Amino acid sequence: MAGNLVDTHTHLWDKRFDRDRQHLIRSLHENGIAWILEVGVDLPTSQKSLTLAETYPQVYASVGTHPHDVKDLDQDRLVALKELARNPRCVAIGEIGLDFYRDLSPRPLQIKWFKEQLEWALSIQKPVILHVRQAYEEALAILEGYGSFPAGGVAHCFQSDMRTAERFVALGFHIGIGGPITYSSKDPNAVETLREVARNLPFERLLGETDCPYLTPEPVRGKRNEPAFVKYAIAGIARALERSFEETAFGLRKNAEGLFLVDNVTDR
Repeated sequence: MAGNLVDTHTHLWDKRFDRDRQHLIRSLHENGIAWILEVGVDLPTSQKSLTLAETYPQVYASVGTHPHDVKDLDQDRLVALKELARNPRCVAIGEIGLDFYRDLSPRPLQIKWFKEQLEWALSIQKPVILHVRQAYEEALAILEGYGSFPAGGVAHCFQSDMRTAERFVALGFHIGIGGPITYSSKDPNAVETLREVARNLPFERLLGETDCPYLTPEPVRGKRNEPAFVKYAIAGIARALERSFEETAFGLRKNAEGLFLVDNVTDR
């Protein structure tokens, strides 16, 4: 039977899952996971995410082009992504955004394609999955220029302060929290700031995620991250809120289902 855990950000298309991808998905329910959201970062991975979502009822998909990969994006690829988004198993556009930390695509291109993909998401009324790293002010300036996002979205892997989180929420976004809320040694101040965000935002605006295979939480750091480890991120959120794990997991699931318009998934 499925439980109340939901992982709103996975990359099971990654080659690190080639040997056991099917097993991981088929064991989601026995690990207490109701469903996962498989996130594309370019056209090929968006296609793979959608294929997984079409194959397994406990998987949903998003399609889009990550800021690292927009250097290879063109209008033909965007048209192909738009066609994928017509599939009812696609519940969001993303992940899209700005990454000025690694700068793997030129910044002007990142900004251009971020805007184009935002306008696409707005036009089809789908939620947006945002990737923002060392570009929060720049991303928010663009987002605020559109006024609001009625279909909402999520600032995935959020790692900034309370004021920044409030600006996302004012636009209609949720805040995605994953493994970093469990960390203790790397940057204690950043972790405490993230816990403060979790404590002080309206609970209805929080989501739990892994970003697997990246950002493995404590106490399993050093291993490949996977959906089953979302329980550690959710436990970290629960500790910050001083709530029970069960209450937190149930609420986060409802938040995710409300944002992505996902119905309860049958136990198959």
